[in-house]
Amino acid sequence: MMLSAGYRKFAPFALRDVGSFCRNAIPLAPRRFSGTEASDEGDFLSQVKHYYDKAAANTTYSQGILNTIERCHSCIEVNFAVKMDLKEKETDIKIFRGYRAEHSLHRLPTKGGIRYSLAVDEQEIKALAALMTFKCAVVDVPFGGAKGGVQIDPKAYTIAQLEEITKAYAAALIDKNFIAPGLDVPAPDVGTGPREMGWIMQAYKEKSPGNIDFSACVTGKPVSHGGIRGRNSSTGLGVYFCLREALRFEPVLKKYGFAPGVKGKSVIVQGLGNVGYHSAKFCHEHGAKIIGVVEYNGAIFDEKGIDPNALLEHFRKTQSLAHFRNTKFYPNPAEVLEMQCDVLIPAALEGTINAQNADRIKAKIIIEGANGPTTPKAEEILEAKGVLIVPDLLANAGGVTVSYFEWLKNLSHIRFGRMTKRYEESKWQNLLDSVERHQEKKFSLEERALISFGAGEEDLVRSGLEDTMINAFREVWHTAEKKRVNMRTGAYIVAIDKLANTYIDLGI
Repeated sequence: MMLSAGYRKFAPFALRDVGSFCRNAIPLAPRRFSGTEASDEGDFLSQVKHYYDKAAANTTYSQGILNTIERCHSCIEVNFAVKMDLKEKETDIKIFRGYRAEHSLHRLPTKGGIRYSLAVDEQEIKALAALMTFKCAVVDVPFGGAKGGVQIDPKAYTIAQLEEITKAYAAALIDKNFIAPGLDVPAPDVGTGPREMGWIMQAYKEKSPGNIDFSACVTGKPVSHGGIRGRNSSTGLGVYFCLREALRFEPVLKKYGFAPGVKGKSVIVQGLGNVGYHSAKFCHEHGAKIIGVVEYNGAIFDEKGIDPNALLEHFRKTQSLAHFRNTKFYPNPAEVLEMQCDVLIPAALEGTINAQNADRIKAKIIIEGANGPTTPKAEEILEAKGVLIVPDLLANAGGVTVSYFEWLKNLSHIRFGRMTKRYEESKWQNLLDSVERHQEKKFSLEERALISFGAGEEDLVRSGLEDTMINAFREVWHTAEKKRVNMRTGAYIVAIDKLANTYIDLGI
């Protein structure tokens, strides 16, 4: 269904099937990781609703407010034609299907990634858009939630074909006011990255001549096109910060017999994409031991530890984890997923941990780098076993946090640190000179460089992300303690409180 811009703006809740978390949505296509599929647990949208209802029952807001927060505001399906080059001098026209859902307009713009996957369908996009609303609220990012996707396998197309598909999809959304700096701002997700975001920005620029804020229409762009340093690693870094915070709380340390800190903890990571790799990288850099890595076509294990940087280079060359140095390869990835470890980081697609395999998961802590990797039934089983789960709407919120910083950078038209870096360095150099004059102490060049360092863009981005994740983790932890619920329910309660107060303040 195609929708006019005016209809979209002035007829909220009137789009196709935007009832409360629709129950008749299309089922999910088979998931990417073999051996871990959920069955008879409902689709992704119904699972998000389950988590929401569980948290809502622990609040005192009216049913009307709770329904308003729950409901998906708008969802559009676009079927767009792209002329494809087949062979020399041969072309054909192929029709592609895409979606974009805007879950909540309580804050604008809405924000959420665009994924390319054969599993994309309406219910999945609505579920992910809802998660984005709650995620933004948890980390105090002033966006509504959105999500988009196209039903394709990106590996089946050339770069030139992907560019045409991406720009055609973007044009279809732009024509309906589903992409704009102040309305709806996409970002990368599964199957997309900075390259695709650059193409979307170009499509918007061509349709909005004279709009000097055009670069703010999308985040996750290449730095050369207005992206921000630190965005690519932000979700994985946020996962690391959540793990670090969890290992600072005395109840966690006492329960599992851990020493404080990440150092020495054994970690298994599922998925060697952007989130999985950077999660492993930061854990490895801070002393954790990456003992297992799981991919869709196999897994590896080495109790002495795996270097994620070397592994990524090997994986890019061979498209397989097999034959990586000093590791044992398992053709069935579930075998490593279920091995003994301190920490498991599922960082691929939803439904990885489900009722079929939850009782075989041996991790003590699960940090959800992916969206929806743990089903409700699996969570019940894991809780009964005493497993701590740091939920997706907290653990993987680093990406949208730094997307917010990028959006602000694009609107202000200046790189963070550009006007302050040298000033800070000069100020500290003057202080060091004064100390040397009065104390007869000489600082080495290394000491001077360390003390007088001025923060650049990536330094400021990482500092802002760290502060955001620490504050959000502690708020969720204390809410969960106060309400006597798990961390996922605590995170949803935090989100519902902030969203409800916003709606009440708006007079709804």
